[in-house]
Amino acid sequence: MVETLEEPKYQLISDYEDFEIRLYSEVIQAQVSREIGKNFTPSNNFRIIAGYIFGNNKSNEKIAMTSPVEMWDNKSTMNMAFTMPSEYSFTNLPEPNDSKVKIVKVPERLVAVKRFSGFYGSKKVSKIVRKLNKSLIERSFKPNGGYILAVYDPPTRLPFLRRNEILIPIKEISYSEEIGSGELL
Repeated sequence: MVETLEEPKYQLISDYEDFEIRLYSEVIQAQVSREIGKNFTPSNNFRIIAGYIFGNNKSNEKIAMTSPVEMWDNKSTMNMAFTMPSEYSFTNLPEPNDSKVKIVKVPERLVAVKRFSGFYGSKKVSKIVRKLNKSLIERSFKPNGGYILAVYDPPTRLPFLRRNEILIPIKEISYSEEIGSGELL
């Protein structure tokens, strides 16, 4: 029997042939940020953040796993986040024992999402990100930050059954911003 994990709630805004626009509700995440170095692998971050939800916290409390695991980089750091179950608030989550784990409130966000299966190697992800960015520009959406890789399934799941997504935050362009851009109609 397959366990169904809680996922962040969102509203589907638009469904295009090659991607979706979603408005995600505010969530609380446990995040780890580590400098990319010679001995760095994503599993380093996973072990730290999984330790927190498996009880390595001031209350020794186990926290239910959710899906997806989000990963992104900021030039010199690799970041990973687990969304906390909706039953928790910012004030009732246990304090992490490991100072590398940060509890962060992520505000409502508008994102473009491209779903894909299989492995998520860097070449494959880069290709999907380029295609999604191109599709966004063609439809007059403005990317508002770097991409996030969302991984829904464990590595034990067969590759063709795996659910992965690329999320790119987008800026909602108001009519006044379009007029104010300095371009003549």
